[in-house]
Amino acid sequence: MFESNVFNRTSAGEQEISAAAYNITIGLCLFWGFFVNWLMVVNIDPASLTSIPTWMFFIGYFASCFFGMYLFNSSDKPIVSFIGYNFVVVPFGLIINMVVSVYDETLVMEAIRITGGVTLVMMILGSMYPKFFQKISGALTVALLAVIVIELVQIFVFGIHHNWIDWAVAVIFCGYIGYDWGRANQIPKTYDNAVDSAAALYMDIINLFLRILRILGRR
Repeated sequence: MFESNVFNRTSAGEQEISAAAYNITIGLCLFWGFFVNWLMVVNIDPASLTSIPTWMFFIGYFASCFFGMYLFNSSDKPIVSFIGYNFVVVPFGLIINMVVSVYDETLVMEAIRITGGVTLVMMILGSMYPKFFQKISGALTVALLAVIVIELVQIFVFGIHHNWIDWAVAVIFCGYIGYDWGRANQIPKTYDNAVDSAAALYMDIINLFLRILRILGRR
C-alpha cells in the first residue's frame, strides 16, 4: 500500500468546486486509469515484459510509482497531479498485463465485476460511516504490513503461499477503499484534491482486483 498524504489537507490551494463536480472528477480519473490499463493489456505482449530482468523491472516500477506519488502529493496544480497519477497508472498496468495473461478472459471479467460491486459498496459505507473507517485505519496499516511480511517470508524462504493471505489482503483493501473514499469527501473539494484522491483509490481498487482474480483463479 502506497500511502498518500493528500487526505491530511485542511485548506484549499485553489477555488473549491461543487460536490457533484468533485465526485465526477474522481470518477473520470479512475476511468482514465482503468482505460489506460486496458489499452496496455490489449496492446502490450506479456512476453516482452517477462523478458526484462526482474531487478530492472522492479526498480523501474517502484521508481515510477514513487515519482508519481511525489508529484501528486506535493503539487496543488491539477495538471501536475494528473501527470503524477499517470506515473502510477502505467507501472500498475504492466503488472496487470502480466497477471491477467495467465487467466481466462471470462475469469478476468468476473473479477472485474466483483471488484466493481465491492468498490461501490465500500464507497457507500465510507460515506455513511467515515468515523468508523478512521478508527480502523491504524489496524488496516498494521494488518497490511504484517500480511506483506508473512507473504514474502512464505514465498522467498519456504517457497509456499497460503490461500488465506489473498483473502486477508482483499479484506484489508476493502477497508482502505471505504477509508480513502470517506477521507476524500472530508478534504476541500478542489480539482487537484479530486485527482489526488482518485490516485489513492485507484491503487486500492487495483490491489483488490488482483487479489480477487487470484482467489477466483484457484477454482
